[in-house]
Order: sequence, then C-alpha cells, then structure tokens
Amino acid sequence: MPYKTPISVLVVIHTPDLQVLLLERADNTGWWQSVTGSQEANETPVQTAIREVAEETGLDTALYQLNDLNYVNEYEIYPRFRHRYAPGITQNTEHVFSLTVPAPVTVTLAEREHLRYIWLPASLAAQRCFSPSNQAAILQLLGNSDD
Repeated sequence: MPYKTPISVLVVIHTPDLQVLLLERADNTGWWQSVTGSQEANETPVQTAIREVAEETGLDTALYQLNDLNYVNEYEIYPRFRHRYAPGITQNTEHVFSLTVPAPVTVTLAEREHLRYIWLPASLAAQRCFSPSNQAAILQLLGNSDD
C-alpha cells in the first residue's frame, strides 16, 4: 500500500443556520469529525475536497455551495497514524473548506471509515470533535455567521 500524502482537506458540511454534520470514525469509536482525507497524486485541494465528500457521504458538491475557507492548519500527525506515511513524516498540512447544504440531508457513509452520523448545532458539534483543527474550523463558521 502506498504511503499517504501529508496534505489533506477538512470539509465542514453545514446548513445555513449552522447545523453541522459529524461522522463517527470506524477505527476509533467515539471520535467524531467532519469529512477529512488525504490528497491523491495530481489532485488540487479542491479536487480532494470534492472526492472526499463524495466518498464519505455520497453527496455531490456540485449540488451545493463548496467554499474554500482560505486557510490551512499545520499539525503533528497522531503517532498511531504515522505508519500510513513515509518514514520520518510527522507533520500534515490541512486545507479547510465548508459545504453549505439547504437543510440536514441524509448521507451514505463509507462503511469502512464511519459508523454513523449526526447533525448538531455548531457549538455542540465543535465540542464533540476530537480534532482541535476541526473544532476551530466549526468555531470559525460561528464567528463568520451573521446570526
């Protein structure tokens, strides 16, 4: 199996009133997150976001509003996941996006990746996320809200 690229996307899927979709990881019960995934060869971050949303939720981003939030997170890869990357790789660069859907929608989970999903108000979704960068992305949406 080839090593993962240490460049990824985070896509926060939400409604206009900031209900946020969270997915529970299959490999870590109780770990909730937004859509995430590593960039594949020759992909741009936008292409990665489109592919990952389709793979993890079955949603077609062309039907909704995909937004590049124009910031990246640099973080240390959890030691338990480093075997997925080339030797010596310890840092990841994560490009952050949001996808606005009109209302909470039914999604089709990638069974090997996620166990279940839930829609929560943004403040509760941020609290539920295991990842600090995911929490921050959701909180940024709250800060950019006109509510």
